Amino acid sequence: MNTKKLFLSLTFAMFCTFTFAQTPAKPEKPAKPAKPVMVGGDRDKHGCIGSAGYTYSVIKKDCVRLFEQKTQLKEVNAKGSATFNATVIFSADNKQAEIFVPRAKSSTILTRTRGTKRSSVWKKGKYALYQKGDHYILKESNKPIYAQIS
Repeated sequence: MNTKKLFLSLTFAMFCTFTFAQTPAKPEKPAKPAKPVMVGGDRDKHGCIGSAGYTYSVIKKDCVRLFEQKTQLKEVNAKGSATFNATVIFSADNKQAEIFVPRAKSSTILTRTRGTKRSSVWKKGKYALYQKGDHYILKESNKPIYAQIS
């Protein structure tokens, strides 16, 4: 009789193992597809597309590419292997200069304090932009930080 009970127990255990092994696992819920990233979908509050190199210019009241602007200044006394540029955009009447300095959150508008056609100074706070002929020097707290190298 014990042999019958043992046989039935083993048969039942094998049946259960076989049945559960054949039961398909619960299907997992499919993961939500990743939201597609649109090229050009990074417009700022002015509508400028940063990934395409555009930045808003207050003076031009438009999106511009800084690297395409005429007045480019090179970093003076660059540290390390990288050299940075600053960009200057002038108002049509030449009374204001908008400077774009790397690592600054936004541009700064400088106002001409004195000058002639060939020698002018624009200032605001710690920044001063000096013009001597076709050459420009941007100073921060009276220390040259960017200059036009011709």
